[in-house]
Amino acid sequence: MAHVYPEGCVFNSLDDIAGKKVTVMGLGLNGGGEACVRFFLLHGAFVTVTDMKTREQLLPTINSIENDRMLDKSRLRYVLGEHRMEDFSDAFCVIKNPGVKIEGNKYLQSARAIETDLSILLKFTKAPIIAVTGSKGKSSTVSAIEYGLKSAGFKVFLGGNITVSPLTFLHKTDGTTPVVLELSSWQLADLRGRKLLKPKISIITKIVPDHQNWYGAMDPYVDDKKLIYADQTEKDFTILDFDEDDYLTETANPKEGCKCWGDVFASETKATVLRYSKKILPDGVWGAYQVKTRCEGIKGYIRIPLSLTNPKADSQTIVEENVMGELLVPGQHMKINVLNAALVMHIMGIVPQLTLSILGQWKGIQHRLERCHDWVCETTKRKFAFYNDTCATVPEATAAATQAFDQSVVLVAGGTDKGLDFDFLAQSLAKKELHHYRPYEIYLLSGTGTDKLTALLDQLSVKYVGPFDSLQMLLGIMKTNMMEPNHDKVYGPFFEKNYIPVVFSPGATSFGMFTNEFDRGNKFKDLVRSIF
Repeated sequence: MAHVYPEGCVFNSLDDIAGKKVTVMGLGLNGGGEACVRFFLLHGAFVTVTDMKTREQLLPTINSIENDRMLDKSRLRYVLGEHRMEDFSDAFCVIKNPGVKIEGNKYLQSARAIETDLSILLKFTKAPIIAVTGSKGKSSTVSAIEYGLKSAGFKVFLGGNITVSPLTFLHKTDGTTPVVLELSSWQLADLRGRKLLKPKISIITKIVPDHQNWYGAMDPYVDDKKLIYADQTEKDFTILDFDEDDYLTETANPKEGCKCWGDVFASETKATVLRYSKKILPDGVWGAYQVKTRCEGIKGYIRIPLSLTNPKADSQTIVEENVMGELLVPGQHMKINVLNAALVMHIMGIVPQLTLSILGQWKGIQHRLERCHDWVCETTKRKFAFYNDTCATVPEATAAATQAFDQSVVLVAGGTDKGLDFDFLAQSLAKKELHHYRPYEIYLLSGTGTDKLTALLDQLSVKYVGPFDSLQMLLGIMKTNMMEPNHDKVYGPFFEKNYIPVVFSPGATSFGMFTNEFDRGNKFKDLVRSIF
């Protein structure tokens, strides 16, 4: 049974924080815990930080806090390497880490009140909220939205699952400053019952199996995603996928008349529904769609009644405009993300011509098909472009990355399993079809997910190199292979201007070999620059 929190927030005002005992559960190294500590110290709370990691493991974050002269550290204490019951039961409020389940956790269950950085933001900000969740494309979508709105002149803030705590900018927001939030299923679950999340615009990106080691089935995972629109009204917008997916085989209880997860969401939300698709939307379905042209590639269009964004307009007037053209970022999935950003920009009042121009200049974001290094092989004169796609933590994202360049790639994949099925990725890597690109080579890092993948690849007679217990060893062997004159035949005909993409797209988590996926991506970039 999913946990339901009390409605609202335990703090009635920001002034109400002063003098309260607040426990921050999880300091971490990514900034979220640190932002909470800073926020509550600056608002006069007595803060206890508790983390199962040791002081040595958390030293970079601790030093950052200790070296800040603006903070009154006399009201701060650390309990590290352990959790103590009294730090939870005696606190006025516990600030929860979204990666910790409340079910079965004796410490959290002893707490008088539990909040998160998101519940604090949503209680006290007056900013219009643009919220994005889903399984694939969340970070790229929110980043494209932020870039688009900022380039069009909005003062906009971006936070949430993209590693920026909203508590770092809460004090800068007002009714004119849009806040774009990337929300994981765990973060949404921590808002259940609070009635604080009321986005002006919500988006659910492509749904595929994820975090099944946590949820055990698709339906409870998707139930948390549904919280993004639970408290929207008819004045708001919910943007949903229109294309068919594996809904009918993934859910235990198919809903009559629904062919995809987007149909289910559309039948439930109270907000105005807009759909997005890789194909032209049927008549009467409003939203954004793609058109493939011979000369100009894929273009994106919006089609919505003018009255949806301008209540005084004639309801019979339909806006159908080109809002997306050629992009700097690679990949079909990126085009959908950018198209959704264009739809948001239109709702926010930005004219199509400006949207088209702005999004055509977006360069993407770190760790998502991020071009991080170019190298020319000394012996063969081949050119290689290295891409860091470490945030591809599900097999489907890796399969998409191999098809993002309209040519074959050298793939680096593998890592720790999180209860996912690798059959789709294996079949994609083995597929021999027109317009489908099999990797030139596959290099694998070791891990429990890799073990599942290699068993499938062996059955399909797909060759791979590895698995390797270190990324440095993998890249060293890769360079040695690339420099062998005879090995050059693997890459086919030589064209002087062409770069061969080398894509680090793991399709699994990073636990064990790396601290997290961001640490994994940064180490990949550093090693590539030093080895190549």
